[in-house]
Amino acid sequence: MAGRFFRKEKAIPIEKEQDHELLTLDGKLEKPLDINEERRPPESHDAPDFVNERVTLHRYLIDKINLSILDTMEEDEILDELRPLVRAYSKDHNFPLSSSELESLVKDIGDEMLGLGPIEPLLDDDTVSDILIVGPRTVYVERFGKLENTKVRFKDEDHLMRIINKIVASVGRRVDESSPLVDARLADGSRVNVAIRPVAVDGPQVSIRKFAKRPYSLDKLVQNNTLAHGMAQLLSAAVEGKISIVVSGGTGSGKTTLLNALSSFIPHDERMVTIEDAAELQLQQPHVVRLETRPPTVDGRNEIMQRDLVKNALRMRPDRIIVGEVRGGEAFDMLQAMNTGHEGSMSTIHANSPRDAISRMEQMVGMAGMPMSQTAIRSQITSAIDLIIQLDRLRDGTRKITSISEITGMEGDVVQLQEIMRFKRTGVDDTGRVTGEFRATGIRPTFLDDLATMGLPVPLEYFDPSKEL
Repeated sequence: MAGRFFRKEKAIPIEKEQDHELLTLDGKLEKPLDINEERRPPESHDAPDFVNERVTLHRYLIDKINLSILDTMEEDEILDELRPLVRAYSKDHNFPLSSSELESLVKDIGDEMLGLGPIEPLLDDDTVSDILIVGPRTVYVERFGKLENTKVRFKDEDHLMRIINKIVASVGRRVDESSPLVDARLADGSRVNVAIRPVAVDGPQVSIRKFAKRPYSLDKLVQNNTLAHGMAQLLSAAVEGKISIVVSGGTGSGKTTLLNALSSFIPHDERMVTIEDAAELQLQQPHVVRLETRPPTVDGRNEIMQRDLVKNALRMRPDRIIVGEVRGGEAFDMLQAMNTGHEGSMSTIHANSPRDAISRMEQMVGMAGMPMSQTAIRSQITSAIDLIIQLDRLRDGTRKITSISEITGMEGDVVQLQEIMRFKRTGVDDTGRVTGEFRATGIRPTFLDDLATMGLPVPLEYFDPSKEL
C-alpha cells in the first residue's frame, strides 16, 4: 500500500526557512511555531489546534503523496499512511508533539485533504445544528437553539476560499467575483449558503444548516415538545388523506424538518416529484423524483428556475408535488398543480402567521405576471390549499407549532381562515424557557368526514378546548 501512496517523482520538501510569517487573531505578524513555544491543550473537540502547522504540512504532503489513489483507499488506511509522514515532518521541524497531539494533527490533516478542514469536527458533532463562518477568524455554531462562539479558525482568507470552492464544486456550482452568492449542499444534504467579496465586506461568509443523519419523525418532534400528540394525529391523517398543506414560518423555525417528518406518512405506492433550489429533502419513499434548479452560466444563460421545474413536473405523472420553498412566480404553477389532480401536495413559505402566508402567496402569484384579479388569485388559493401549519422559533431557541389553521373558502373578497389548534404561551420559567400548552380551539376541520371515509378517523376528543392536547 505504501508503495502506491507516494508519488513516483521525487518530492520537494518544504524547508523550514520557507515557512511564511503567520497572522494572529488580532492581525499581528508572528513567526512560525517555535520549539519553546508554550502549547495550550485543546479545550474541546470543536477547538482544534495546529491551524498554521496543518496548512503548511498539507502543502508538503500534496507534493509527497500520490493523490490519484486517495479515492480508492478507506479513511483508516489513509490515516495509517499519513501517521509516519506527519511524525517525520514534526521531528524534522522540531514540533514538540505528544502522542495525543500527533493523533489530533494526523486527524486534522486527513480532514484537510479529504474533508472540509477545520469545520469537519463540527459537521461530525450531532449537537450542532448550524455552522456560521464569519470570515476566516470567527466561527459560530448553534447548539440547542443558542448561538455560541468556537475556537475554530482558518489560517487566512485563501484557506477559507479553498474549502468553499471544494463545497460548491462538488455540486457543479461556482463562486467568484462575478457570481459572489451561491446556494449549495453537502453530501449529507446539509444546506450551504456562501457570500464572498465584493458582496461580503469582511471576507467570505458561510452558513451551513446541518440536517440530522436520521430525519426527525413526527413522534420525535412530539417528544421534543414541538407539537402535541393530538396535533400529530391530525397531521398524519391529513397527509395520508391527501390534504394539501403549506408549512409557514420564519428562518430556522424548522419548516423543512417538519416537511420531512410529514412526508413519511405519504403512501409508498405514490410517485412524488420534489422541487428545490438545493436538494435537501430527505424523503423515505421508494418512488421519488428529485429536481433541482440551476443558476445561470457566466454569460447569464441557461438558468433553470423553480417555475420551470414545476411546469416540467406536471408532465412527469406525479401523484404529489413537493416544493421545498415557494418564493416567487412558481407559487402560481404550484396552485395550478394542486387544483388539477395533485391533491396532497406540500410546500413551505416564509411568513409570520397563516394570514400573512396567504398574503405572501397572493404577492408571489402576482410576480408570475398573470393578468388575474385579486379575487381570482384568492379563489385559486382557497381551492388549492386546505391546511396552513405555522411554526415559530421562540426566544428560548425552542421550535413550536403555534397554529394549525384551515382555509374554508371565501366570503366576499376575504379568504376564510379558521384556527383548529394552537400553542398558547403562559409565561417564562426560572431557566428562561417559554412555558405554554397546546390546545384545540373547539372548531373541527371540515375534512374530518372525508378522512373517516378513507379509514383515517381522528378522535373527536382532540378538538375539545377544555383539555390540554
